[in-house]
Amino acid sequence: MGLLTLGTGGENFLSGVIPLMKLLTLTVIGLVLAHPRTQIVPRSTFKLLSKLVFALFLPCLIFVHLGESVTLEDFLLWWFIPVNVLLSTAIGCALGYIVALICRPPPQYFRFTVIMTGFGNTGNLPIAIIGSVCHSSDHPFGVKCRGTGIAYVSFAQWVAVILVYTLVYHMMEPPMEYYEVVPEDAEIEEVVAVSSSNLSRPLLHDGEWPGMHNKETEHSKTPFIARVFTSISGSSQTAFPDLDLAEEGGMAGGGRPSSPKSIMCLAEPKVVRRIRTVAVQTPVRHILQPPTIASLLAIVVGMVPVLRSLFFRSDAPLSFITDSLEILAGAVVPSVMLILGGILAEGPNDSALGIRTTVGITVARLVVLPLMGIGVVALADRMNLLVEGDLMYRFVLLLQYTMPSAILLGAIASLRGYAVKEASALLFWQHVCAVVSLSVYIVIYFKLLSYV
Repeated sequence: MGLLTLGTGGENFLSGVIPLMKLLTLTVIGLVLAHPRTQIVPRSTFKLLSKLVFALFLPCLIFVHLGESVTLEDFLLWWFIPVNVLLSTAIGCALGYIVALICRPPPQYFRFTVIMTGFGNTGNLPIAIIGSVCHSSDHPFGVKCRGTGIAYVSFAQWVAVILVYTLVYHMMEPPMEYYEVVPEDAEIEEVVAVSSSNLSRPLLHDGEWPGMHNKETEHSKTPFIARVFTSISGSSQTAFPDLDLAEEGGMAGGGRPSSPKSIMCLAEPKVVRRIRTVAVQTPVRHILQPPTIASLLAIVVGMVPVLRSLFFRSDAPLSFITDSLEILAGAVVPSVMLILGGILAEGPNDSALGIRTTVGITVARLVVLPLMGIGVVALADRMNLLVEGDLMYRFVLLLQYTMPSAILLGAIASLRGYAVKEASALLFWQHVCAVVSLSVYIVIYFKLLSYV
């Protein structure tokens, strides 16, 4: 149907490759501007640009396109998009576990291998790809290509953010064995060095989610879950304080509970109390950032007819606001790719992960996972779980399996003080290899969608 207009052979290949070449050109421009040898644009400028994208350009883009596209009926029809994020993450983590078993990374990077294989970029890069694809004249996705595609991607972003601030945050804590062999003084020095200067921090740590370093807590760079759930023997109280007593408040004079809260906690099973202690330290409050707030506002405005008529009708009284936001939204794609170029300009750091594990993660993430994604989406289509006849819907679902690891993982690694150099090196090589893998798979997706 739709893609038959693209022709076959060389035309179909060019239709898939040219959008990536446009993005690659923008990335190369960013790389040249930020390269240490040229330094045409200083790193501080790229950091400021990433903050503008995060706090202004991206929220404007999400609000304009998601709010215009989503209705109550659409909200019910799009349910498989966030579910697909969970499926792609689960399958990716399973692949990562297999990679860790086969490639045998250093023991302290076993969990890191699983995480970097499982969690892909579901936000900025897919938006840039869709913007580039829809900018071409021969795309198969109809007149509302860009708006619909960005709406689908934005609808999935909040799920990914929740996963990052809950599951990923705790999985990225330093392993207990690794933490114990690090001298306490060295750990303190590392924290000070990371937080003392914003300019010395690699662009990778602020490239997609600026200000992550401001969310450090007293437990963020420690094996917190292991300290709560594992019986620790032979460790100093300064390194591993009694978290239960610190959280629950201890006992008053005479051995009596110091507060009603203590009475409640004493009545709780120990496992429940420890789970609650971990839940309190989970930074879910940071989920409400500008992009996620914009997503929530867009969904509310789009689903309420009265509000929708104020912003998105042709004669809407507040259409001048949405027009202004759309002008700002146009800066997202070039800004995101320039920032990516600035990140790549810093080059890969030295990594203790090993070449075999680096190659294993890259192949699993960029080659194997997309093939499994094709199977998942095809099965969902056969079971009539997808929006009928919507090619962009299927294309976004497939892209969720095709992206390299999320740049946000580099910021989480820095926040937790775990595998920072390894995350930087792995993200560098993955994004270099993704130029080829994305081109190949987009061509494959275009060909497959022609049979829908």
